[in-house]
Amino acid sequence: MERKFCQSCGMPMDDASLYGTDADGAPNEDYCRYCFQDGQFVQSCTMEEMIERCAQFVEEFNKGAETKMTRDEAVAQMKQFFPHLKRWKDAASGN
Repeated sequence: MERKFCQSCGMPMDDASLYGTDADGAPNEDYCRYCFQDGQFVQSCTMEEMIERCAQFVEEFNKGAETKMTRDEAVAQMKQFFPHLKRWKDAASGN
């Protein structure tokens, strides 16, 4: 099975309990519960603002990771990864 990542924050969604919800309450497999609830995004922000929000969790991520990274390394990776996520694709291409 292909691993799912939130198409807003990039968080791995290895369990259906992490899925966001559509307006009708149905699970939304594109976005996590922290980014998308009841059919809408929880936070209105730019991709850069989302990267800054996610960067505050680097230490938590490092706890379970084989390869540790600094905040700056994580931000650099997110700047490469996020433009390919569904929420940011159009913004990154200028559309």
